[in-house]
Amino acid sequence: MRIRVLLADDHKPFREALRNMLQRDPDIEVAGEAGDGIRAVELARSLLPDVVVMDIRMPRLNGIEAIAQLLAVHPPVKVIVLSVNSERIFASEMLAAGARGYVTKSDAEELPRAIRAVLNNLEYLSLEVAATVAAPVRGNNPVDGAS
Repeated sequence: MRIRVLLADDHKPFREALRNMLQRDPDIEVAGEAGDGIRAVELARSLLPDVVVMDIRMPRLNGIEAIAQLLAVHPPVKVIVLSVNSERIFASEMLAAGARGYVTKSDAEELPRAIRAVLNNLEYLSLEVAATVAAPVRGNNPVDGAS
């Protein structure tokens, strides 16, 4: 059975590029696309995807609010944040809201691996995000807007 994915990003050309990349994977089906947070919640309710790949900054309903609503309307769904931001504050907020993965747009080729990881009940952070999140543990404090 194929993994059903909903893409939610307000930049249509980027969504198209993601769709094309993901559709090359025989195990992944892009079930739908949304250009704003409200539409993402509506589509999740009707399409019941396995995974939602969502940007943080979305019109009409931002990523954090959309995650809460997605999980309310379709609790089994796994959410992966896909953002240009790798700062610790964004990753922490999105993971606290219920996202199971966080991938930077510059690492978008990691999405198939991230999708499989979250479906196996694992958390997934792209390398750039993991380094930012781990920095305080190692005693580093990169400038990321959280200090």
